[in-house]
Order: sequence, then C-alpha cells, then structure tokens
Amino acid sequence: MGNSLVLQSDFGTSDGAVSAMYGVANTIDPTLRIFDLTHHISQFNIWEASYRLVQTLPYWPEHTVFVSVVDPGVGTDRRSVVAKTKTNHYVVTPDNGTLTHLNQQYGIAEVREIDETINRFPKSENSYTFHGRDIYAYTGAKLASGVITFAQVGPSAEEDIVLLPMFESRIEGNSVKGNIDILDVRFGNVWTNINRSLLHDLNIQTGDMVKVKVYGELGTILNKRLIYARTFGEVPVGEPVMYVNSIDKIGIAINQGSFADLYNISMGNKWFIKITAYDR
Repeated sequence: MGNSLVLQSDFGTSDGAVSAMYGVANTIDPTLRIFDLTHHISQFNIWEASYRLVQTLPYWPEHTVFVSVVDPGVGTDRRSVVAKTKTNHYVVTPDNGTLTHLNQQYGIAEVREIDETINRFPKSENSYTFHGRDIYAYTGAKLASGVITFAQVGPSAEEDIVLLPMFESRIEGNSVKGNIDILDVRFGNVWTNINRSLLHDLNIQTGDMVKVKVYGELGTILNKRLIYARTFGEVPVGEPVMYVNSIDKIGIAINQGSFADLYNISMGNKWFIKITAYDR
C-alpha cells in the first residue's frame, strides 16, 4: 500500500478544480488514499498556506505526501519543488514561501526541483495556469503511490528555498512579544507564535491578569486587560480570555464570539502582540 496524499489549495470547492486534482491522482493509482487539508486558504495568501501545513503535517505518518497550491505566480519562472522535511514528510508546492513555517519549526532536509518533462500530466504542456492539476497533483500522486522515488522527482535544488520574513517570539524586559500567526477562522480566535513556555519563564501562570497589546502598520488595535485561563468557559459569554491553544501556543478569544471580527485583527508578519503581567 502506498502513502497518503493530502491536498491543500485556495481553490475553494464551488467548481471542478479540486475534483480535477483528484482525477489526475487517480489516473496514477486508483487505490491511492487522498485527503483534503483545506481548499479554503484565503486567495493568494501564501503565509496562511504555510501555517496550515505546519499546523497539520506533524499529525500525519512519516512519508505522507502533501500538495500545497497557493500560487499567485503560476506560469512564471518561480520553481516547482518537492521538499522533504526533517520529519520525513514530503511537500509538493511552488517555491514561493509556502515552506516557511515548516522550515522554521521542523527543518527542511532536502529539496528537489520537479522535472516537468517527465513529471507532468500528459498532453498538458500548453496549459500554464493550472499547475495544481498538471504538475503538483500528478507528481504528488506518483511519489505517494511509489511510481517514482524522491530522487526521480528531479534534480537537487541547489538554490535556497524562498522563505517569508518571520518574527521570532521573544522576551523583552517583563513582556513577551510575538506575531499574530493565524486566525482560527471559524471561531475568530487569534493564534500567536508565542510558546506557552515563554510565559512560564516570566512566571505568568493561568489565573493571572495580563495586559495584551495588539498592533500593526496602522498602529495599536487593542490594549486590554485579560485573564489568562485554561479554557473559554472560565469567563462569562461575550468576555475575552487568553489561553493556550491546541498546538501549545498562546491564543486570544471571546467566549462564544469572534475576537478577530470584534477588533478587526488580521494575521501575518506585520501583526504583533505584546503580553505583560498586569501587576508589573
């Protein structure tokens, strides 16, 4: 039995694009197990795609093949690559920054550039705007099913991969500073890149009150006193709370409400958060 193939894109599911990717993969191996990570990445949002990979990949078995297609530069001279992570997973993607979070958290062991003369859906040579179907799903399926080895993807990519700028969370005086890494889209929670251990280093513990400042290019969006709790239900409905999310990072939420919507907060390397114990 081959390895699983997991697909991610910004295509949505209201037309036939994702189904076409499934179809191409099935031409390689109709028994291949194909799963969706998500197809609702915000349009052209490479940062979000990068984060969703690092959020998901470590929970899949080694040798799982991921295909991530958020590709505003489709058809240009940006490279098409397959990266092998140090966790022994594979990611088929345009080399446009999608590997940023994986590289930062787990490390990239090796990258190969896809040889499109052999790893491309037959008779698609004149198609320039759907590489998710013609190159990425096709190559990913060949790799996951064992039709090709990693070495047969193409030549070793000698140049460094493209990485998006990142801000490393850190202690600054009696505060912790980090990024708004992502939004918990359905519920409007704000997820940061601040590890729980950094708050522990400052002796900030659950039950403490904290000052939370959120700011970006347009200045300060929020400067508010919150409680650091274990879960949402420790505050009344409609009240804000700081907590540890499912990947051991600090999050901000409203019990049964959307923190991101209420304060018009977004995500990425230009959105910052600063947390300080309230009595300091």
